[in-house]
Amino acid sequence: MPPAHTGAPTTMGASPQQSPKPAAPEPAAPEPLAPGLPGYRRMSFALFAAGLATFALLYSTQALLPALSEGFGVTAGQASWTVSAATGALALCVLPLSALSERFGRVRMMTVSLLVAVAVGLLVPLAPSIEWLVALRAVQGAAIAGIPASAMAYLAEEVRPKALVGAIGLFVAGNSIGGMSGRLVTGWAAQLGGWRAGLAAVGVLALGCAVVFLALLPRARFFSPAALDARAMGRTVAGHLRDPLLLRLYGVGALFMTVFGAVYTVIGYRLADEFSLGQGVIGSVFLVYLVGTVSSAAAGQLVARTGRRGALYLAVTTTAAGLLLSLSDALAAILAGLVLITAGFFAGHAVASSAVSRTARTGRAQASALYQSAYYLGSSAGGTLGALAYHAAGWPATVAFALAAVLGVVSITLYGSRAARLERSLPLAAR
Repeated sequence: MPPAHTGAPTTMGASPQQSPKPAAPEPAAPEPLAPGLPGYRRMSFALFAAGLATFALLYSTQALLPALSEGFGVTAGQASWTVSAATGALALCVLPLSALSERFGRVRMMTVSLLVAVAVGLLVPLAPSIEWLVALRAVQGAAIAGIPASAMAYLAEEVRPKALVGAIGLFVAGNSIGGMSGRLVTGWAAQLGGWRAGLAAVGVLALGCAVVFLALLPRARFFSPAALDARAMGRTVAGHLRDPLLLRLYGVGALFMTVFGAVYTVIGYRLADEFSLGQGVIGSVFLVYLVGTVSSAAAGQLVARTGRRGALYLAVTTTAAGLLLSLSDALAAILAGLVLITAGFFAGHAVASSAVSRTARTGRAQASALYQSAYYLGSSAGGTLGALAYHAAGWPATVAFALAAVLGVVSITLYGSRAARLERSLPLAAR
């Protein structure tokens, strides 16, 4: 006899009439950062702090070169190695560290590099000899190498293309503030307590920047880790080195930095020798870096109005005018020349570095790393050769050397303009 129907709901499964639960909505795809969007301001402040720490540490001995020469009894050329060793090590290490950033992430690479550089920066004031100081500075430069290329690649991945030049300009502006504040802090601290106190002060400044960076930087949302493959990286690098536009941009960056390295390595000696200025006053001269902050941040607008090559021509003209003005014997004219040199350099650097990030469709970290290698090799060459020229024949020899580098930038840019005209004149089938 069949069981009586009780009306109780069955527990054996869902009723045929029961409708399925609606699917959960898929999370919205992340949106690249741009001005006005959440996270953009935090990113800007974080990378500004990283850029500040990078330049403050990298050039921490530059304003102290006369004091180092006196303290260790060495020449200007020998003391300049405390700068060139750091920039040279950075140039050699930036490419392999950029490859590691492809595997382990931009944020992790920047974090580890910054923390190691700060730790070494706190040890640098304890160097017992010029040889130890140069060695520690080389280690510090190698650590710093993980920051610039990773930062450029991070921005290229996380920021809208139309906002990229402005975002990189803000990072470069942090570099200029770091270069200024590092030299200013070391100069006055050295005047009060010697060069060791100056280097200790900039180490503490960089530590504060590292804390800001760690607290503010948004996580990467568009990074995809890649396996470490030396052959693939070699093919990527070879492809970049076969790209005529990238090669020209690397040359422009190297030559601009050759000028900048020569001028700012030697200017402290000139101000001390010819005007008998104290270490603190010499450090204060680097306040002109504020001009670089403005010119690099405005690079995006400059490119929009004049085009990339037009912006480079303007940067070159400004730099050359500053070099010629610095030949004056009047201190005011020399300072005005430094303002023009600084404005032209930072504008040219922001334009060239952002063009590298936009030109490279693949392997952006390697493309940026090659630019940074060329850029800092230019700094090493400029600092050492500029100091040797000054030791041999004074400031006019340093200016002549820098003007030769400026002429190189003009030649590369003119060649690029001619190549672009020829390409436009070719029929599409021949391109």
